[in-house]
Parts: sequence; structure tokens; C-alpha cells
Amino acid sequence: MKKSIILLFTIIQFTGCKTVSNERVFQKESLIPWSIVGFDVKERTPEQRLDMLKRLGFNQYAYGNRPKHIPTMKHEWLLAKKKGIAIKAVWLYINLNKDKVNKLKPESEVVFKNLKTVGLKTQIWVGFEPKYFEKLSDEASLVQAVTMIEYLSKRAKKLGCKIALYNHGGWFGKPENQLKIIQLLPKEDIGIIFNFHHAHEDLDTYSKNIKMLLPYLWCVNLNGMKKEGPKIISIGKGNLEKDMIQQVLNLNYKGTFGILGHVKGGDPELILEENYSGLLELFDKQNTINP
Repeated sequence: MKKSIILLFTIIQFTGCKTVSNERVFQKESLIPWSIVGFDVKERTPEQRLDMLKRLGFNQYAYGNRPKHIPTMKHEWLLAKKKGIAIKAVWLYINLNKDKVNKLKPESEVVFKNLKTVGLKTQIWVGFEPKYFEKLSDEASLVQAVTMIEYLSKRAKKLGCKIALYNHGGWFGKPENQLKIIQLLPKEDIGIIFNFHHAHEDLDTYSKNIKMLLPYLWCVNLNGMKKEGPKIISIGKGNLEKDMIQQVLNLNYKGTFGILGHVKGGDPELILEENYSGLLELFDKQNTINP
């Protein structure tokens, strides 16, 4: 028996295999459902949405609203707390034409107002409107992005929250630019949310980017991936996502994974189920994950 154990250990060392339990890495209790509010063809109420999560076996999610959900935002957060469902992040979409330091647009300001009222301490996932940066130089883009992120981070800290940069396309979504922003704000605790479905333009440099971002990665949102698109497909229906996920695991990533409930005009309940099933099917039942 002892010789067999030594032989097995030697084989694992030699091949570089890592035996990882899917029960630990991809269990529903660890995954964060995302994009289940703003893209729901059934237009669920907060009660219906939280009941859906419970029914599916999820005990947490990230809240990504649209302006029409603002009237029920605070109610949903309070109800989630009552039901024992954790809100791991809230979405904040910044348009520098409308959002200014010390004067955010009403749709942005209400996020901070409700965070304070509810006492919700969570991550704030910040995306920037890409078009704003199109006519700016890299230097001007960096100055404006850093100024806004520093302002948001300081406000978030007062509420017990943290800011994370979300790759939503354009200049701000580029990994190298997000890294520059973080490095210019060494006193702020800022993370990065990496979304597969917003990474098609950078697939050729994915391996380099994911290693570069690793120290700041707080969540990786998964999606089926094909270089030619479409942008969003179910996990397991692409030909790239298994290797992309594998690379993250091989880096000994300690953050969380998100699972999309988003297809335009789709039902998040069905999409979450399909994505979860596809995720498990990507890895065999032996749970052996190879580099």
C-alpha cells in the first residue's frame, strides 16, 4: 500500500496533474449567479428572483440592475438578507459624460444611498461606458479613470465596501489599463472582475493577461467561448472555455467564479441550469484537472 501511494505521488509530480474536487471548486454554494436581474424575460419580482435562486440551490448572487429596477433595489437587498441569500456584489455603471467626482448621476448615487441604508457591505463592480474614451489619448483616459476610481473607492470604504474593475469593453476594459489604474492607487484595495464574455477581443493574449491580473482577481465570470463568437453562449457549447478555466485553476486562483444567467430574451432559471450542467460536464467524473 505504501509503495502504491509513493508511486501515485511520483506520477502526479511527473505529469504535473492536480487532482481537484469539482465539489469544492464548482459547488453551487461557491458560484455567483450574475446578470439575472437586468436580462430576465419573465421580469421577476425580487421575491420571485430570490425564490428562483433558492430553488436552484444557490445561496448568493451579484446584483446587476437596470434603471427600471431602482424602485425595488433596496427592497430586494433587505429581502435577500432576510432569506439568507448573500449579495456578493452590486453593479455600478459609470458614464464620464454624466458621472463626475462629487456629483454622480442619480442612477449611480442611489447605489451608494441604498448600500448605506441597508448596511450592505459588499463588492461594487464598476464598468465604464466605453464610448467616452474613444476620442481620448491613453494619458487622458488614465487620468480620468484613476480620478474616478479613487473617488469611488474612498466612498466605498466608508460603507465597508470595495471597488472592483469590470472589463466591459473599450479602453477601460483592457487588462493592461486596469492594471495601470490599480498600480497608481496603491493605498486603495481594488480588485478585478474578469468576464469571459467581454474578452473576445483579447483571446490571443488571454494566457498572458490572466497571469498578469491574478494578484487582483476577485471573480472570474464564466461563459462558453468561441473566437468567432457569438458573445454569449452556454458553458460547454464553445471550444475554448475549458482550457481558459483550466489555466485559471492551474494558477492556483483563490477567488470566486461567477456563472451567467444572461442571454438576451432568455429565462435566467433555464440559463443558470444549462450553464451549471455544462460547467460540470467540462470536467470528468474523476475530477482530475490537467495543466
